[in-house]
Amino acid sequence: MHAPQPDIPKLQFLKLGGSLITDKKQPGKARFEVINRLAEEVAQARVADPDLKLILGHGSGSFGHVPAEKYGTRRGVSTPKEWEGFAEVWLQAATLNHLVMAALHAAGLPAMAFPASAGAAAEDGESVAWDIAPLVAALENGLLPVVYGDVAFDRVRGGTILSTEDIFEHLARELSPHRILLAGLEAGVWADYPQRSQLLPELTPGTLKQRSPSLEEAAGSDVTGGMVSKTQQMLRLVQELPNLEVLIFSGEPEGAVREVLGGKTHGTRLHAD
Repeated sequence: MHAPQPDIPKLQFLKLGGSLITDKKQPGKARFEVINRLAEEVAQARVADPDLKLILGHGSGSFGHVPAEKYGTRRGVSTPKEWEGFAEVWLQAATLNHLVMAALHAAGLPAMAFPASAGAAAEDGESVAWDIAPLVAALENGLLPVVYGDVAFDRVRGGTILSTEDIFEHLARELSPHRILLAGLEAGVWADYPQRSQLLPELTPGTLKQRSPSLEEAAGSDVTGGMVSKTQQMLRLVQELPNLEVLIFSGEPEGAVREVLGGKTHGTRLHAD
């Protein structure tokens, strides 16, 4: 039985994509200048709007995805070698999280990490149980909860990986945010990737059916799915939670993340039909 949902007005989820904060073509290479700038932009948005309630997430980029692909961790874990890989993915994801947390604190943000590997239970690749009371307590007391793409123990697969979008999906059902903001390298969802001449300003579950044949995967190693699967997942979520708005946009231009947290719309807007 679920506890009553807390009423957290103006709640937003923001993901800093792995492609944005790491060089996804070079294993274990963080983009420190970008991470530091994004941390400053989040801090500025909180100063501009003291009532802003935010859960921050980030991808694992070239840290977690490389060993995850090597060991097939997303698909399941059973052999001793695969469990070694599971631990390696955990270490790499946590290493990047440590770098992100250091930047957030340097920007004056009271950030606390809530790794899925320590609390979430998965079933066949989906998060099905997680006691989020500590995360909610942090949020209600003015702290900045941080989640990230991480390994999780799985009742069917033994072990798996939960992407930041998977974690956001679970948290959205519990907390009903009014916006989910996915900041990556791409300006949004392109109708003609990789040519990138036609950006889609909005998508709904209905229009995706017309567009999906032309949508292509983004570049780089991404074992948790590229742009197509991310878009499909978020459109399923807005259909389930019709008051939710999702933005897929680029965090590369200076100020974009700060502006979006302040209520502006960049990139592609996903909403219910």
